[in-house]
Amino acid sequence: MDTFKMVVRRERGKMQASLQSMTTRPAAVVGQFYAGDPDQLRTQILQLFADVEPSANVRPKALIAPHAGYVYSGRIAAAAFATLRDIAQTITRVVLIGPAHYLHVHGIAAPTVDAFETPLGRVPIDVEALHKIADLPSVIRADAPHAPEHALEVELPFLQTLLGSFQLVPLVVGDAVPKDVAHVLRQLWGGPETLIVVSSDLSHYHSYETARRLDSATAAAIERADWASLGPNNACGCLPVAGLLVEAERRGLKVQRLSLCNSGDTVGSRDRVVGYGAWMFA
Repeated sequence: MDTFKMVVRRERGKMQASLQSMTTRPAAVVGQFYAGDPDQLRTQILQLFADVEPSANVRPKALIAPHAGYVYSGRIAAAAFATLRDIAQTITRVVLIGPAHYLHVHGIAAPTVDAFETPLGRVPIDVEALHKIADLPSVIRADAPHAPEHALEVELPFLQTLLGSFQLVPLVVGDAVPKDVAHVLRQLWGGPETLIVVSSDLSHYHSYETARRLDSATAAAIERADWASLGPNNACGCLPVAGLLVEAERRGLKVQRLSLCNSGDTVGSRDRVVGYGAWMFA
């Protein structure tokens, strides 16, 4: 065997050993919120992107996107992520932050694992970025809140399809306050290589007309950066959203609404609906 082939084989062996030694947070809601077959999942996401009108000359720094099952909120999430088309090649790190739905979290939980996994593959954790926030009093290291959590997981296939290779900073927010979230985002803000994604749905289980009224008021609060008026009745991710508003306003970013509707507009009954919205900050 020539030297080149020996080097290639050795490097492949190192890579395989590295992948096998990685600790991974496996997908928790695959087959429920989105398809488990990789080809089917990729086709579904590409179709959702194809249905979004292209945006010219857009360079978003941060996004708010919903996190329900794709049949419910997929097209709204696609409206957010499609804004990255022209800058996808510049993004190498995504700070993905959302609410803790299942376990009580005292503060903001960062994982200890090396990667998050979906049917489209593993996304490596940016360990260096987590070290930057490790000493903040609001941040804890815990995998348990991440294990069942769908709020971050359902955003990953969109990002994997559009960005390809990137590092992830996944955070779930419990009983922190908006300024804690803003402080964390400030430490992780970075430059054009870093994208901030806040995962949140809006109102839950109201009638169609009530939800439209409530979500319209929430959208207006987001668009005037009125973070103090947001609470759990407005959005399940009210704290991550509020923290983003604090930091975005401090940095002079402008917000643009991309989509606003509810599950009564997509699939399902209009008796008890969930609201969804998408915004970008640039």
